[in-house]
Amino acid sequence: MAAVIQDQKTALITGAASGIGFAVAKLCRSRGMHLALLDIDAENVVKAKEVLSAANGALKTEAYTIDVGDKSQWESIVAKVQTTFPSVDLVLLNAARGTKPKDSDPWINNTEYWRNLFETNVFGPINGISALLPLLKKDTSVPRAIVITGSKQGITNPPGGRNPAYNSTKGAVKILTEHLAHDLRGDPATAHISAHLLVPGWTWTGLMGNVGPTEESEVQEKKMKGAWTPSQVADELEQGLNRGSFYIICPDDETDRALDAARMQWGCNDILEDRPALSRWDGEWKERAEKEIQGDAGRRRGG
Repeated sequence: MAAVIQDQKTALITGAASGIGFAVAKLCRSRGMHLALLDIDAENVVKAKEVLSAANGALKTEAYTIDVGDKSQWESIVAKVQTTFPSVDLVLLNAARGTKPKDSDPWINNTEYWRNLFETNVFGPINGISALLPLLKKDTSVPRAIVITGSKQGITNPPGGRNPAYNSTKGAVKILTEHLAHDLRGDPATAHISAHLLVPGWTWTGLMGNVGPTEESEVQEKKMKGAWTPSQVADELEQGLNRGSFYIICPDDETDRALDAARMQWGCNDILEDRPALSRWDGEWKERAEKEIQGDAGRRRGG
């Protein structure tokens, strides 16, 4: 498919006020794209609009405040988007929350914590797809793309951190994006729309304190050692889209592609070899898992 990140196209981005969403918006603006910026943070999404408008005032930039888990808000904003932008070419459904349970046990009296995460992280993308797909289906001669931000935690599923709900939501995002991609390419009415799963590595995002439209110099100064900047993820996204990749899995400064692959392979083999769930972190298996993962990663690097 032809590139969707290009001059005079339009990108609609959720979670656009901070982190990866803002970085992708900056990249799209540098490529001459119009921008529809969506975020629940009303103050910072307006700041993001101001920053990005200053970069090129000849291009359209609009900011919209939205709770992506609220379907009615989507309907209202999409109506406004249609009056401002002639089309939507790239959709990045990136908004997410990483709330942890108030109590130490996530399994007892914490259903609201689970519900809140699923409303944003799973129903946010579902609501976005439902609201935006009719726009993207118009004019089948024009290539368009939907990108949904997942997480390695939805693939390797690490325990701990009192946050099984977050992993569960990102696992659901992986599955729904896979189904979306399959269904779109199998229907002549939607074959011009590609779907992609963006899987960041360790990145300094709004979930870790990078809130608001932060300057790149400040990101470099404040980010944790080993973490990627959001702009590195944005660059990886563009490269993945240009390749036509569905799984756009980002490394970081601590975890390279070979180690990612070895960890994912170990997780798949839990099923194939009938091992305990999440054996990589199990006391009986932990030492063997680490040794075999490191060996697999070395072979993948050609070592």
